[in-house]
Amino acid sequence: MNPLLKKIIYCLVAGLTVAALLLVLGNSGTLPWFPPVLVFSLVGITVLASLAFPFFWQYRESRKSIDSQRVYTFLFGIIRYSIAFNIASFGWKKLFGLQFLVPPEIASQPMNQQLGEVLTWYYFGYSEAFGTLIAITQIVGSYFLLFRRTFLLSCVVLFALMLNIALVDIFYQLNAGATVQGVLLTLGLFFLLMTEYRKLLEVFLNSEPGLPSYLFKNTLLKNAMRMSAIVFSLLFVYYVVRLH
Repeated sequence: MNPLLKKIIYCLVAGLTVAALLLVLGNSGTLPWFPPVLVFSLVGITVLASLAFPFFWQYRESRKSIDSQRVYTFLFGIIRYSIAFNIASFGWKKLFGLQFLVPPEIASQPMNQQLGEVLTWYYFGYSEAFGTLIAITQIVGSYFLLFRRTFLLSCVVLFALMLNIALVDIFYQLNAGATVQGVLLTLGLFFLLMTEYRKLLEVFLNSEPGLPSYLFKNTLLKNAMRMSAIVFSLLFVYYVVRLH
């Protein structure tokens, strides 16, 4: 990868994850020392700095007056910590009953009059155990994200969870703040995963599973048997549909 492009990506991801964290801290509006004007000012400064710093960094590196490896390590740490703090805070909010709540006067209205956001929160709030499970996954996953040995496992689990949440936010039309958070956190986790893409390829695509092989030696026949699971399931469902 082009060195300057790599610096831009690292800085931009760091800036966006820090900006998302600032928005979470200021979202409640209950911190008198952190008013919205200060929140959005810091967000703007952070994003602008993330856009300008790569070029300053590249210039300093060309003059051999900066240790780039230390900068990469520092930015990587900022990204991990910001994502962990952010996701864990959403987990704690669920445990303290600050999410998945719909006021009774709204919940009592007919379903076809509700917005997608209300329907989503009401549905997920129906099962307290399910909400608790999501919260624990977010908190524990965020904690393990900060350890080298559990980093990759935590990334995979949290990415799958946050991708699902981001898609729900988008397609069920949740408020802009929740959608931005979901998308930024998902992109941040994707970035972290891509830093370990060689290990991911080795684990998910290049490793040999300890499963018994097919009895069929003919490759064409093997693939036909695999495809039959998809085709026959389609024919079965089509037959059921036609019966109705």
